Amino acid sequence: MAEKNELVITRIFDAPRELVWRAWTEPEHFKKWWGPKNFTAPVSEIDLRVGGKYLSCMHAPDGKEYWSTGIYKEIVKPEKLVYTDSFADEKGNPISPSHYGMSGMPDEMLVTITLEEQDGKTRMTLKHEGMPAGDMSKMAGQGWNESFDKLAESLK
Repeated sequence: MAEKNELVITRIFDAPRELVWRAWTEPEHFKKWWGPKNFTAPVSEIDLRVGGKYLSCMHAPDGKEYWSTGIYKEIVKPEKLVYTDSFADEKGNPISPSHYGMSGMPDEMLVTITLEEQDGKTRMTLKHEGMPAGDMSKMAGQGWNESFDKLAESLK
C-alpha cells in the first residue's frame, strides 16, 4: 500500500478559536499573514461556502506573484475547513505547478485545517495532502511555518 504524501503541522496560538477562524476565512484578516516571511498577500477572495472558491496571491520580495485557488469541500465553523489547493493564474484558473517552476507537484492537493480550543488558546492542525516527499515538502513546510509565524503576530 502506498504511503500518503502529506505534510502535517500543529501550532498553538494565544488567541480564541473564533479569531483564528476569522483569520482563515475573512479576506482582510487572511491578507495580513498569508505567505512566507517577506512575502505579502495583495489579493484574497473568499467565497466561504461548500462549493465556493478562493483566490489568493502571494507577492514575493523579487516581485514574482504566486496565485492559488481551490474549492471549499467542508466547512464546520469554527472547527474545520477542508479545501482543494491548486496553483492558478490571476483569474483563478488552475494551472500546472511547472508554470511556477515546481514540476513534480500535483495539479491539486487537499488542505484540512482543524481548530480546537485549549485553555483559552487555539490548537491548529494543518494537513496538506498530496505534497510530494523530499525538497518540495520541506519547502512547503518552511513556507507554512513562516506564514503561521505571521499569523501568530496578526492575532495579537
